[in-house]
Amino acid sequence: MSESLNILFENIDIYSPSDNFHERRNLWIKGDTIQACTSAPVKAEKATKRIDARSLAAMPGLFDMHVHLREPGQEYKETIQTGTDSAKNGGFTGVCCMPNTIPAIDNAPTVEYIINRGKTTLTEVHVCASITKGREGKELAPMLELKQHGAVMFSDDGACVMNAEVMNRAFKYLKPVDGLISQHCEEHTLTEGFAMHDGEVSAILGLKGYPSIAEEIIVARDIMLAAHNGNCRYHVSHLSTAGSIDLVRQAKLRGQRVTCEVTPHHFTLTDEAVRHYDTNAKMNPPLRTKQDIEAIITAVKDGTVDAIATDHAPHAVHEKELEFAQAANGITGLETSFGLSMTHLVHAGHIGMMRLVELMSTMPREILGLQQVSCVEGALANLTIADLHEEWTFSAAKSLSKSKNTPFGGFVLRGKPKFAINRGQIWECDL
Repeated sequence: MSESLNILFENIDIYSPSDNFHERRNLWIKGDTIQACTSAPVKAEKATKRIDARSLAAMPGLFDMHVHLREPGQEYKETIQTGTDSAKNGGFTGVCCMPNTIPAIDNAPTVEYIINRGKTTLTEVHVCASITKGREGKELAPMLELKQHGAVMFSDDGACVMNAEVMNRAFKYLKPVDGLISQHCEEHTLTEGFAMHDGEVSAILGLKGYPSIAEEIIVARDIMLAAHNGNCRYHVSHLSTAGSIDLVRQAKLRGQRVTCEVTPHHFTLTDEAVRHYDTNAKMNPPLRTKQDIEAIITAVKDGTVDAIATDHAPHAVHEKELEFAQAANGITGLETSFGLSMTHLVHAGHIGMMRLVELMSTMPREILGLQQVSCVEGALANLTIADLHEEWTFSAAKSLSKSKNTPFGGFVLRGKPKFAINRGQIWECDL
């Protein structure tokens, strides 16, 4: 496969935070390597495909550190193959999959199975294993063994580790190897049976609410536990409230090694999207308020937020086409993430392109301890090519995910992934 890739992007705009440059250059990729990245003319071979790339931009391949690939056990929703197909179509060259599979990712054979299944895909697959056995929150999983077999992060995602003593032991257990713990922050006794955010809209619709404090209580508790155990690494998944933002910001000011991610749906949609009982507006954590969106965008701008992740959560039609309260939580997101982030963050004037590349490429890899991607000559070619200004309308029917549960069908976006390049493979995005 690698011998066949031979392509030259002429006059392409390159954004590379890890190399500390933003320049227009000629980018020649041959096999799995960047053959040239220079402002000078490139003497490429006759067989080289040349693309006039003056309207395009290149960046280190996008990385999503929070996706649900559903395999093993729920292949009717998604598989490693269909999930990585969706990822590359959205411009992603790497993902980290969550452990709420069946069985849970709490044993070495399951970790190895997933890693092996992802060895040949264009989009690399990394594994977040569970903190507790069966994700039941009772007994610690063999996290040191799982880390040795390739797990890069630990979470019971989809469920919160409610027992503080268990969470405390988890920090202690991973401290000698400086392992990374992430948390789905939800105080379940406050959210049981919830359907949406607890606020004015939920009261009008008569739907059970999930109060912001239920997220913030766990964020605060875990930050304190991480400090108590000697400044352990801690990552907050899909943070959604202004209060959680403040807690993370204050922890960082104290020098704690706390990081966080936000999703595109939490900085683009509010609980107003639920008014028509569209179950594609139902997720966990739920869509919040305009004030929460403003706080998230401020945190994206000031550096409090470290990464943008989709929480890509595919569900079959029969799990979504139910009464709102009974429908499954979650939406797909790999093919809309870049467009939404460009539209609502970059083109809205909140951040520049280099900051977006940090959020969607370099910082997720840094948090997970993965090798950084370089755009210089001689480096492995792991790149996302995009048109930063193209306007396009997202159609769920064109998604390569096995599931189509998205609230963004028909949305007009500005900024579109065009190619994903990795492992000697190139994919032309079809959106």
